[in-house]
Amino acid sequence: MRVVRFHELGGPEVLRLEEAAPGVPGAGEALVRIRVIGLNRAEASFRAGRYIEQARELPAGLGYEAAGVIEQVGDGESGFAVGDRVSILPTFSMNDYQVYAEQAVVPVSALVKLAAEVSLEQGAAVWMPYLTAYGALVDIAGIGKGDTVLIPAASSSVGLAAIRIAGRLGAVPIAVTRTAAKKAALEEAGAAAVVVTDEQDLATEVLRLTEGAGATVVFDPVAGPGFNDLAQLTARGGTLFLYGSLSNQPTPFPRAAIGRGINIRGYVVFEITAHPVRKARALEFVTAGLAEGWLDPAIDRSFPLDEIVTAHEYLESNKHIGKILVTVD
Repeated sequence: MRVVRFHELGGPEVLRLEEAAPGVPGAGEALVRIRVIGLNRAEASFRAGRYIEQARELPAGLGYEAAGVIEQVGDGESGFAVGDRVSILPTFSMNDYQVYAEQAVVPVSALVKLAAEVSLEQGAAVWMPYLTAYGALVDIAGIGKGDTVLIPAASSSVGLAAIRIAGRLGAVPIAVTRTAAKKAALEEAGAAAVVVTDEQDLATEVLRLTEGAGATVVFDPVAGPGFNDLAQLTARGGTLFLYGSLSNQPTPFPRAAIGRGINIRGYVVFEITAHPVRKARALEFVTAGLAEGWLDPAIDRSFPLDEIVTAHEYLESNKHIGKILVTVD
């Protein structure tokens, strides 16, 4: 089979498409023929050596999220069978399993069967964004009617999922984007308001939209110096989530959090997917949303596996709106 690896840390150019044996699934594992891969910024960070964990050894592989068909199941009762269409969820370390490949051995605990009406493309685009947004906004923050949710980097797949979930639960999603080019798409996704920071002052607009109270929840993947500004725009007693570090800059502790009684909450999706009960609730929520049609796994564009370097270059360009996919023949 063909597999994507990197032999050194760095930019997209370090990715190589190589030949390798597919591996044999052991107990609690399955071999999946990968058809579609969903790209995530976490994978770009892992490749560059800036992720929450480092590659234990090189060469290393990549990939949290994909969809395909089971080709072999390891020993033990799993509930899965050869021929099942499945999504692979982000439940594991990329040091242990990777899905940037034509075939991948993965734990059965990372699999979920796809309903007949869900395409493989949707199955590779939906889980990381919606599980991530669900975990913070629903499982932890418990947002509801009237709450205001401020969403920086709102055009990402996770940002769009947060907009959809907030709106569905009666909260008011305020999207933040740098340029006006993405404003219409964010409004179409359901943002109650869009703040374009190249043209508008973020603080002025958020305080105007919240009548001076600030946002009940802020859902930030950027970090860096701007984190202090977000703390000042979080309502008293509100929650400021930090679930990424796209700025790659130091993030000072905001003193505003002390006086305003703000809960600053570090968060990653594995908090949900590693906990059986919370994971089950999250899967039920997302599955219902797909069936009901309100949950939209927004897809920007697809690349063939041969163009994985170009796909990662596009991922880091920040030009996309929603999910980037890689298709495997």
